[in-house]
Amino acid sequence: MDGTDDPFDAGADAGSLLRQPKAVWATAGASVVAFMGIGLVDPILPSIAKGLDATAGQVSLLFTSYFLITALAMLVTGFVSSRIGGKKTLLLGLALVVVFAGLAGTSNSVAELVGFRAGWGLGNALFVSTALAVIVGAAAGGSAAAILLYESALGLGMACGPLLGALLGNQSWRYPFFGTAFLMAIGFLCITVFLKEQPKPARKTSLLDPIKALGHGGLASAAVSSFFYNYTFFTVLAFTPFVLDMTPYKSGAVFFAWGVLLAAFSVLVAPRLQARFGSLKVLGGSLVLLAVDVLVLGYGSHTTAVVCTVLSGAFIGVNNTVYTELALGVSDAPRPVASAGYNFVRWFAAAAAPFFAPRIEGWSNIHIPFVVAAVTAALGALVVLVRRNALTHEAEELEPRHAAEDGVAVFAN
Repeated sequence: MDGTDDPFDAGADAGSLLRQPKAVWATAGASVVAFMGIGLVDPILPSIAKGLDATAGQVSLLFTSYFLITALAMLVTGFVSSRIGGKKTLLLGLALVVVFAGLAGTSNSVAELVGFRAGWGLGNALFVSTALAVIVGAAAGGSAAAILLYESALGLGMACGPLLGALLGNQSWRYPFFGTAFLMAIGFLCITVFLKEQPKPARKTSLLDPIKALGHGGLASAAVSSFFYNYTFFTVLAFTPFVLDMTPYKSGAVFFAWGVLLAAFSVLVAPRLQARFGSLKVLGGSLVLLAVDVLVLGYGSHTTAVVCTVLSGAFIGVNNTVYTELALGVSDAPRPVASAGYNFVRWFAAAAAPFFAPRIEGWSNIHIPFVVAAVTAALGALVVLVRRNALTHEAEELEPRHAAEDGVAVFAN
């Protein structure tokens, strides 16, 4: 895939990105809050462990239950949205997040909190997977502008989540959960008012369609590479707060800076790098640099660990954008189905990393979880190198068909 095939045109009109219908802004705004929920607990993980008398391994299950349900839900979201429509799917997802985030704030044990986070993960999966398709279908300026807008929401949410978690969590670890429930309730009202229901897809998605889509070599390669990458990503996100061992305010500031870099490199830097060097070279290089970064993070001083944590946001931002493009473009399956299969695979790594990292530390020492994370990032790059022919995609050949699909199936994953 060279720069000429890249749908993320570095010269895209910024004005067209900003001139969007109210429905798009309402969906994007709710997406920001949804992504905030991922990093929200980062600054308060030590506080939750202390408040509920739990170990780091037990508290890390907040991520594991959340993303395990998210992964499994990827087989369901397209099935649901193709039958009840995009707006109802978004509202169902938002309602579940409001309920389970609120319940999470009332938890009296780690087991309760882990269970409520699982319900939260189901709601978030229904919302986030459908939100991308809604934005692509309703946005002005084509799919490139829509995906950049979605990535902007992702970056802003990932940046603001730790900040909100720190500001509210400094008073009580329960407050960030209540705050998320309140903000998602506002998102529910905005979607209700501004987003009109659009026609359901002509073809209903079955539960097995995403699995069948993974039979495509290019999509399977992208999913496997992303699986390894996501293990690294969520080792940084879920395990590093225990290594830094900082107050909620300080940890929130670190991950806010991390999120700012993630957003900037995702939206501003990645498209320009792709246009100049090509997507696969950018992805492979970024994965190798991420591997080096987390290795230094694991063996460096406390100050070095802080710097490397923040710096990892730049590589994660680049990777997120390129992987999103590959998932939407490399397969000959309909975009919603291909996206569901891809997400089904990669979110399992997001569930695995928070579970295994603290246990690997217990079996060895605090450095080894980062060695494993560096190896998985390198394996992601190796998959890109070995499978580069399968990942190469002539975008213009599928663009007319995908454009037609976006018009009739915008409400699946």
